[in-house]
Amino acid sequence: MAAGAVLVVAAATAGVVVTSDAEEATSAPRGSQANTAKVERGRLSAVVSLNGTLTYRARPDGSPYPVINQARGTYTRLPDAGDRVGCGDVLLRVDEHPVLLLCGTVPAYRNVHSGDEGRDVWQLNRNLRRLGYHPGTGAVFTWRTERAVRRLQHHVGLEVTGELAAGDAVFLPRAVRIAKVTGELGGSARPGAQVAQATSDTLAVQVDLDASQQGQVKQGDRARITLPGRRSVKGRVARLGRVASSTGKDGAPGTATIPASVRLDDPAKARRLDRAPVGVEITTRGVESALSVPVTALVGRSGGGFAVEVVRAAGRRELVAVELGLVDDTDGRVQVEGDLAAGDDVVVPSP
Repeated sequence: MAAGAVLVVAAATAGVVVTSDAEEATSAPRGSQANTAKVERGRLSAVVSLNGTLTYRARPDGSPYPVINQARGTYTRLPDAGDRVGCGDVLLRVDEHPVLLLCGTVPAYRNVHSGDEGRDVWQLNRNLRRLGYHPGTGAVFTWRTERAVRRLQHHVGLEVTGELAAGDAVFLPRAVRIAKVTGELGGSARPGAQVAQATSDTLAVQVDLDASQQGQVKQGDRARITLPGRRSVKGRVARLGRVASSTGKDGAPGTATIPASVRLDDPAKARRLDRAPVGVEITTRGVESALSVPVTALVGRSGGGFAVEVVRAAGRRELVAVELGLVDDTDGRVQVEGDLAAGDDVVVPSP
């Protein structure tokens, strides 16, 4: 029996009458008609309850994207915290020359021009195509790429050279929201220096899973998020981190946790709630075909374990020992194994 099931079942059965072995052996009628519920077979889900923080999505471990400048000169324009910058937009200016945000996972590390090949050229072509400049395809800097770069440079105010210098653009995985600006207006711009930190521009919930919950929670699992003011919105688990971290301090051992991100189905419902604490209930996949009874049908046995009282033919009642499995907190049912079948009636407390 799972540890989570033990806690839920123990709470649900607090105060019930504990049967003796003699009572379990008796199958005589027990008086007036009982209040009953059906034994069912079907899908059961488990719920993992967590505390989380509503924030703008970043990397899988929750850390922001570093914005690394490759231009040399003086910062003459910087974004503000909270600004949203799209792929192809001007991110900042150095010596009044625009530095663009382009989207990709390979950082700018060289000047690229006609004849060059590589993943950085492939992502440049992809950006140019999305911006409507009609370059070539693939990972080769062709004459079509050069023509598209010239058009982009003319449009944004860069010197029209037909090649993209490393300092002309910053590559980040997606359009971003500026979380923090670390550069200073009028300060020295140096290649390789961090100028800002950024996240995606979409609100999500950051949670820390117990390392023991990593096998339960999967990408795509449904979630319910309780916002401040007790409003709730729906979402799904979007990303799971791969590296556990410890919450211990000053060298003391702590609890190992895995970072996870929950995507909101409608982020607009949580607008203006950045860094707000929220409650999260993640519904896991559970068991597809489980025999289950209401948790309230369980009775404790004097020798340990649980049983249910089954109403047989002619109103005869019989205590049947059961082994417990998954507890579905949402529907208040628990998976059982024993001498039961779907459709049997079990005794439950009167409403």
